[in-house]
Amino acid sequence: MATATATETETITYEEVRRRKLEENKKKLEELKLGHLTIALREAVSPKTSPAKPLKRKAQSLPGEIVIRRRSSRIANLPEHSYKEEPSFEIIVRPRRIFKRAGLENRVYASDEARDYATEKAEELQSQLDPKYPSFVKPMLISHVTGGFWLGLSKSFCSSHLPHRDTWFTLIDEHDDESETLYLAPKNGLSAGWRGFAIAHELVDGDALVFHLIKSTAFKVYIIRCSGYYSS
Repeated sequence: MATATATETETITYEEVRRRKLEENKKKLEELKLGHLTIALREAVSPKTSPAKPLKRKAQSLPGEIVIRRRSSRIANLPEHSYKEEPSFEIIVRPRRIFKRAGLENRVYASDEARDYATEKAEELQSQLDPKYPSFVKPMLISHVTGGFWLGLSKSFCSSHLPHRDTWFTLIDEHDDESETLYLAPKNGLSAGWRGFAIAHELVDGDALVFHLIKSTAFKVYIIRCSGYYSS
C-alpha cells in the first residue's frame, strides 16, 4: 500500500508541474502577442480562392429556328460581307518577242558558178604576186560577212607565217585604205575590226579575197567580186 501511495503522489506531482508549465507558457505568449502573430501568418500563407465566374454559354438554335444577330444601328442597313477567301484566276497574255540577228534578214547566197568564178580569178591574181611574200586565197562564206563576222584562216598558214600570240594587223585594200583588225592566235582567225572591214567593202557570200602578207603584221587585200560572173 505504501508503494501504491507513493506512485500516485509522483503522478499527481508530474501532472501538476506540466499544468503549471503550460499556464506559464500561455502567459508568456499572451505577453508577447505571439498567438495573434501566428494566426496572421497562417492567414497570409494560406491561398485565397477567388469565386468562380459563371460561364457564358452561347444560345443554341434549334433546327429551322431563325437567329437574329445583334448589329450596330450604323451598319444595320449595309450589306453583309463575306470574308471567305475565294481563288481568283487571271489570264495574263504576254506578247511574243521575236529576236532577229543584225544583218541576217539581208542574206544573199551566191550560186556555185559565181563562187567558182570568183575563186578562180583570185587564184589567177595570186599567181601574179611577188612570191617573196606569202599569200592565200579566202572565199567568203555567209558567216564571214554577216551575223558573227568571224573570219577563220588556214591553220597551216597561221602556224608558218603569223605570230603565236594575239596581234593587231593592218588590212590594206586596193586603194591603200587601211583598217585595223585583231588576230587571235589560239583560234587562227580575225575578230575585232574584221566586221568593219567587211561592211565598209560590202563583202557578200561568194566573193574571194587574196591576202598578201607584205609585212609581219600587215596584209594587202585584193577583192574579187562574185558578181563579175554575171557581167562576164
